[in-house]
Amino acid sequence: MAQRTADGLQYILKLAENIYNMVTPGIPKDWLSSDLTVAQLRVMLVLHSEGPSRMGAISSGLDVALSTATGIVDNLVKKGLVAREADPNDRRAVICRLSPEGQESINRLWSSSRFQMEKLFDGLTDEELEKAAEVAQMLFDNVSRNSGKGKRG
Repeated sequence: MAQRTADGLQYILKLAENIYNMVTPGIPKDWLSSDLTVAQLRVMLVLHSEGPSRMGAISSGLDVALSTATGIVDNLVKKGLVAREADPNDRRAVICRLSPEGQESINRLWSSSRFQMEKLFDGLTDEELEKAAEVAQMLFDNVSRNSGKGKRG
């Protein structure tokens, strides 16, 4: 039984890889013309997923030195993509968050991915869409059950 499960999982992962290779999203033109570095994009993604954060949390999330994270954030602040504000509970601490422009920039990236996902379902029958919805619900339920496990804290 365990071998069948392992084989089934490998089959699903191979299908997912094949699907990804067939519909790999193109990089949006505004990202290609952007002057963001990979490190800056990583900071923005950390702030998007974790919300407003202290510099220590950002450097830890990126696994870089505090001084490195500070330099990256400095550049994002100059570009208007990240805002710094004092922590209301500790005047010595600084909280970083995406500015409205930074949030819009990240939203454009997610929009592109959503468009690619929509293409996956285009052409499915109502019955096939119902099955896909059932699988999506199962995956969501599983992630919800396990949401606390292995998450950075």
